[in-house]
This record gives sequence, structure tokens and C-alpha cells, in this order.
Amino acid sequence: MENSEDVTEPVSPSGRYFNTTVLCAYVYGFLESETPIEFSQAKYLLEEVFLPLNPRFSSIMVRDEKGEMKWKRVELKAEDHIKVPTFPENESLESYDQYFDEYVTELMMERTAQDKPLWEIHVIKYPTSTCAGTLIFKLHHALGDGYSLMGALLSSLQRADDPSLPLSFPSRKSSSSSSSSTSEKGFFRWFSSTVLSFFNSISDFGWSIVKSTVVEDDKSPIRSGEEGVEFLPCVISNISFSLDQVKNIKSKLGVTINDVITGAIFYGIRLYMQEIDNEAGKANSTGLVMLSTRNIGSYQSVQEMMEADSKSPWGNHISFLHVPIPKLSQTNISNPLEFVWNAQKEIKRKRDSFTVFLIEWVLDMELKFRGYEAVAKHIYGTLRNSSVVVSNLIGPVEPMVLANHPVKGLYFTMTGGPESINISVISYTRTLRITLKTQKGFIDEKKFKLCLVKAFDVISKAAMEIDTQQKQRLN
Repeated sequence: MENSEDVTEPVSPSGRYFNTTVLCAYVYGFLESETPIEFSQAKYLLEEVFLPLNPRFSSIMVRDEKGEMKWKRVELKAEDHIKVPTFPENESLESYDQYFDEYVTELMMERTAQDKPLWEIHVIKYPTSTCAGTLIFKLHHALGDGYSLMGALLSSLQRADDPSLPLSFPSRKSSSSSSSSTSEKGFFRWFSSTVLSFFNSISDFGWSIVKSTVVEDDKSPIRSGEEGVEFLPCVISNISFSLDQVKNIKSKLGVTINDVITGAIFYGIRLYMQEIDNEAGKANSTGLVMLSTRNIGSYQSVQEMMEADSKSPWGNHISFLHVPIPKLSQTNISNPLEFVWNAQKEIKRKRDSFTVFLIEWVLDMELKFRGYEAVAKHIYGTLRNSSVVVSNLIGPVEPMVLANHPVKGLYFTMTGGPESINISVISYTRTLRITLKTQKGFIDEKKFKLCLVKAFDVISKAAMEIDTQQKQRLN
């Protein structure tokens, strides 16, 4: 028990879910530097930039005199949190790529000590084939969700062209917009839409509960179904696409960037499954699309998130959508654009329903009557019964610098869940980065990457050939 002036704030319910015996989740942020990184510069980053952002970065979880979990400020030692691995000197870039991959695999299997603040910075001072050095931020999910942690990271970065200007971000909206009408016709359209949304909400909510507790996806080339996948080694790999190319597809199809990404990923997944086992195309597979419940278009500063009346407070504000991955037998394979339009339809329908709020309500009720471990088991079951987890964040349009280090690229991933494939997406400048965390020895990551690249290329080519009349007819 603790009773101290250093006890700052309660641990949020979601912070507790992600730090239990059932579920221990981390978010990893990777910053690639164009110039080598030294330990002294990393220490400056820690003490002068990172730590002041949020009290949680210098706090641990403790129980107060009432038995409630709180964040308690502690004395922090830099050497406990800054790790600088040593690789052999004067090796080839290919060798350093291998050392880097092996180091990351080991890093992702380790849990941070509970008696120290729940984060680490790993300084990779060796070059790889993509950059001159890498900073890896290992952050416990109990500290906050991807939005919070990315907001903290971006608060320590500046625009390379003009540090006095704020970072800007690409639009989330679709390229087509429809004007609302207050006419009688508009009212009936609104009324029928509301009724439909109500029934969709009940249906989607029921299915979500069933998927989280009873019905598992089929075992397939993308889902091993093994027990304890979260404790097995994983492999991290990356694919980069032109953001301009993705925007062109978005404009042609009248959808969002997220629809294009999700549709292409699902198409690539089915191509991979068919490559591994032709019969696997019949497998029932579900994508769990992670969703921010924040009603805000861009990042707020850490100071804004920490304010009591913030529209987007610090913490975990996420939910999930179960999106079936279309089967090639159900979708006209000669028109892969159906994967994008299907993703648009499914995600829009589910986002427009009340499902997200009903899921939050269920978790609140489960917390009230059964406790944190039960909620963690529910979330774990949701992840285990699905085939792939997909999450995405938007990154800045302009190039950035971190303590005078030009940032060449950034990407993120998450660990702690029992899925065989976790896919995360982030944009930066004019590049879209897709990061794959795959179960080592089960997923053929090279073949999987090739299938995703093929899916994007095929969809891009098909989108460029489509005409407006055809788009309207198919939509």
C-alpha cells in the first residue's frame, strides 16, 4: 500500500486491462535517423524532452491505502531506461540488418520491470540498409494508446523547414462528399438511415460479443491458433508505398485512405493464403480493425491532452471493429476493387452504428461486476478469435527533426496479443509505411510482403482504369 505525496493520478481502467496476468501489451515506436545517434544525445532527449512530457513517464503503478491503483512518481535513473546494444564493428549493411532484426525480436519478447517506469529507449547507433541509426521507444500500453503516445513523440519533434510552425497532417476524409438536405425527402432519408443504423448496431454488437467469446476464425495460413502466440518470437518487416499513389486511388474510388489501405491489405492476405494453400481461400477469417474513439481530426499537444476539459484526453480511447475478410470465391477476383469498396461499406456501416459505444458499455459492466482480469480476458479472447489485427495512425506531412537529427522515417507496432499477424500503418511526408509483425516460423514474411505489394499494384492499376460512370454504378 502507498500513501505518498508522489501519488499523482488514478490508473485508468484501460491502463489496468493492458497490465494484467492475461494481457501485457506494448507499443513500439521506431524513429529512423539520417545521421548517426550517440548516447549523449539520447540522454539529452530523455532528460530534457521526453520525461517532461507526462508524469507517467517517471511513475510506477502502486496501490494506495484504499487498494486502488495509482501512478506514483519515483526517482528515475537514465541507465535503467536507455539501452545501447553493441554489435560487431565494420560489418556490411546486410549484417547490421540481421543484427537489428535479431535484437528487435528479443526486445519484443521481454517485459519491463514493474518497479520502474514502464518504458525504455533503445539506441541503435549502427547503420542499416534504411538509415544511419534508429531510436526504438518501448512504451507500455498502460501509459496510453497509440494516439497519446504518438502525440507525445510528435511533441518532441519539430518541422525541419521551420521549427516555429506546427506540424500538419493529411486529411482523413473521403474525396466524395454529399450535401445534406432539410427537405422532406431529406428527413425520410435521415429517418430510414437512423432505423437502419439501430438494427445494424444490434446485429454488429451481437456478432462482436459472439466473436469475442465463442466463435473462432478457422485455422489458416494467417492464423496458427497455437496457445501462447504472444510469447513466441516474431519478425518485424516493412513495406513502403507512395502516399500520392494511395491518394490517387482514394480520389478515383471516392473513398478514404483507410478504405484503400484496408481493402488492399485484405486482398493481399487472401492472395497469400491462396499461395500457401489453395483450399485456404475458403477459410473464415476476420480482421480486427482498431479504432480511435476520439472525435478529433488531428493530434493535440501533450499539454492539451492533459487539461481537465480536453476534447481528447490522454490515455487509452480505443475500440475495435470485426471486419470479415472477403473470400476470393465471393469476390470477383478480376475486379479487386471490390475489396476496397467492401472495406468502405463494412467500416462505414460499423462506425455509423452504436456498436463501439455498446462494446465500451459491456466492458464497463464487466469491470464493475467481474474486475480487471475478466475484462483483460475478454480483450484477449477478442484478439485470439480473430486472424489479423490492423491499426493505423496519421503522421506529419513535413519532414521532422529530433534534437537536430533529421528523421528519415518512422513506424510503429504492438505486442502482447495472441494474433499471428499484426499490421500497423502510418504516413510520413509522402510515404505510407506498413509494418508487419508476424509469428516467426509460421508466416513466410517475404512471400506475405510480395502478396501485399502485388495487391496494391493490382488495385492501383484497376483504379486508374475505372471511369466515373462505372464507379457510381458499382457503389
